[in-house]
Amino acid sequence: MRRAAIAAAAFAVSAGCRQDMQDQPRYKPLAASTFFMDGRSARPIPPGVVARDALNATDVVHTGWAADGVYADTIPLPVNQAMLERGRERFDIYCSPCHGYQGDGDGMVARRGFKIPPSLHQDRVRYAPPGYLFQVISNGYGGMGDYANQIPVEDRWAIIAYVRALELSRNVRLGDLAPEERQKLGADQ
Repeated sequence: MRRAAIAAAAFAVSAGCRQDMQDQPRYKPLAASTFFMDGRSARPIPPGVVARDALNATDVVHTGWAADGVYADTIPLPVNQAMLERGRERFDIYCSPCHGYQGDGDGMVARRGFKIPPSLHQDRVRYAPPGYLFQVISNGYGGMGDYANQIPVEDRWAIIAYVRALELSRNVRLGDLAPEERQKLGADQ
């Protein structure tokens, strides 16, 4: 009995000695301090520091909005072969699990019984301005989550360029091809 009482007293004393982080000395934000010569407890931000995840870019590249408050109707970056290849790589990683490699909405997620995403070849998507697609990738829409934190801005535009290439490849008409391309297909015979 005596041992149990001593053990309980030792436990109570040791529990009372615990000091958590919330109990440590600290200053309230913007409180005065005698520690620093300028009298402030908060230190000034060093010159040239950029806040992480707080880029306040309001241009069309970072928002998808044109200057007049409507969605950008063109991709605001130069579209070239390297951008299309990068877009295909990023599309295969982030978009194909739901939309499928061809953009038909038959990716592995849909095959496993989850909600089927829309085909990227529907007129609703094909005629949507690139700025709208940028907003959907960035902020999500319907059952699609947002990818702003996973996909960098330039890669979002590359994905959009690749989606447009997919749409064009699916919906090209023979008359749209150059004569040498029609000849390769044997369509001029």
